[in-house]
Amino acid sequence: MKKGCLIAALVVLGLMSIGLIWYFIGQNDKAPVEYESTKPEVQDIIKKAVASGSIKPRKEVNIKPQVSGVIEELYVEAGDLVKKGQKLALIKLIPSEVNINSARSNLELAKIRYEDAQRELTRQRKVNTGKLDVQQAQANYDVSKQELDRQTQLNQEGVISDQDLLQFQLDTELKKNILDNMNITAGNTLAQAEIELDIRKQELDAARNNLQLLREGKTSNSGQVANIVNSTMNGMVLDVPVEEGSSVIERNNFNEGTSIATVADMGSLLFEGNVDEADVGKLKEGMPLVLKVGAIDDEEFKGVLEFISPKGEELEGTVNFKIKAAIVDNTSETFLRAGYSANADIILEKRDQVVSVNERDIILEDEKSYVELVVGDQEYEKKEIKTGLSDGILIEVTEGIDTTTQIKIQSDGGQ
Repeated sequence: MKKGCLIAALVVLGLMSIGLIWYFIGQNDKAPVEYESTKPEVQDIIKKAVASGSIKPRKEVNIKPQVSGVIEELYVEAGDLVKKGQKLALIKLIPSEVNINSARSNLELAKIRYEDAQRELTRQRKVNTGKLDVQQAQANYDVSKQELDRQTQLNQEGVISDQDLLQFQLDTELKKNILDNMNITAGNTLAQAEIELDIRKQELDAARNNLQLLREGKTSNSGQVANIVNSTMNGMVLDVPVEEGSSVIERNNFNEGTSIATVADMGSLLFEGNVDEADVGKLKEGMPLVLKVGAIDDEEFKGVLEFISPKGEELEGTVNFKIKAAIVDNTSETFLRAGYSANADIILEKRDQVVSVNERDIILEDEKSYVELVVGDQEYEKKEIKTGLSDGILIEVTEGIDTTTQIKIQSDGGQ
C-alpha cells in the first residue's frame, strides 16, 4: 500500500516538472514588446466646465379664470400660437343661490343708502341756498356791528371811554369770525353731502354689477366678459391641463385657482442647470457656452451665461450651484421645445491651433514633464517639454517638440 502511494506521488511530481519546463520554454519563445509611436498635432484645446439642466422659456405664465364654474368650450390646444387678449376658453357659470341672495340683499341695501344720500344732498342744497344755517350768525353780526357804530359815536362825543369802545370792537370781531366759520362749515357740509352721494352711487353700481356678474358672467359697463378666459400675452400654448366639462376655481386671496392654459414666449429661451462647486469659482457672467440637447443629435446651440446662484444646494451628496444662460444666435431650423434636457459646456479657456499631445504620453517626474522621442527602431530617449492648457485628454506643448517629432505612445504592456 505504501509502495503504491509513493509511486503515484513520483508520477505526479514528474508531470508537474514537465509542465513547468514547457511553460518557461514558451515564455522564452514570446516576441519582445513593440511600442507604437505618434506625432504631435495642431489642434484647438478648450478647457470647460460641464453643467446639466434643461431648456425653459424666459417668460411663462399660467392663465387662470376670474370666475368659478365649468369649462363649456376650449378654443386652443397645446402648440397653438396665441395673441394677447385672444380667447382661450368659455366658462359656464354655476352660481350659488346663497351668493345670489346675498348679492340681492346688498343691492337693496345699496339702493336705500343711495336714496338717503340723495335726500340729504337735496336738503343741504336748500339750506345752503337759503343760508338757513348761517342766519343766526349773520343776525348776531349785524346787531353787533350796529351797536359798534353807535358806541363809536358815543366815544367820539366823550360819553364812553376808549376802553369801553374796545370791548364792543372785540365782540363785533368775534361775531364776524363766527359768521365766517359758519359760511365755511356750510360749504363743507354741502361738499360732504355731494361726496357721500357719489360714494353711495358707486356702492350701488358695484352691487348691481356683482349681481349681474353672478347671473350672466359679465357687467353692463364693461366690454370684458368675466366667464371668457383670455390670453395675457403673445406666445405659444405649452399645455392645456383641463378638458371641457372640468370644474375650475377662480384665483383669489384664498387659493391659487385652476390653470386653464400655460402660455410662453418660445422666442426667448433659457438654459437652466447646475454646476459643481469645484467649477463655480471659475465662472463669470458673460462667458460663452455650447449647448448639446439630448433629443437633437449632431447639433449645438450657443449661449451666454447670465446668472450664477449665490447659494449652493446639496444634491446627492454634492453641492451644486444653479446657473442660467440665454440661448443666442439660434439660426437653426430645429425647434427647441420647453423641457428638453441639455448639457452645457462652459468655455473657461481656449487655445486655437496649438501643438498638442495626448496626456497619456506624458511622463511626470520631479514636477517636470517628459516624452520619449523615437531615436531608432524601438529605441527611445527622454525629452523634457513644457506644457500649457489641458482639456483632460489633450495638452498643449509650448516648448520641446513640434509636429515633426515622433514620440512613444505610453501604454500598459504595449502591443
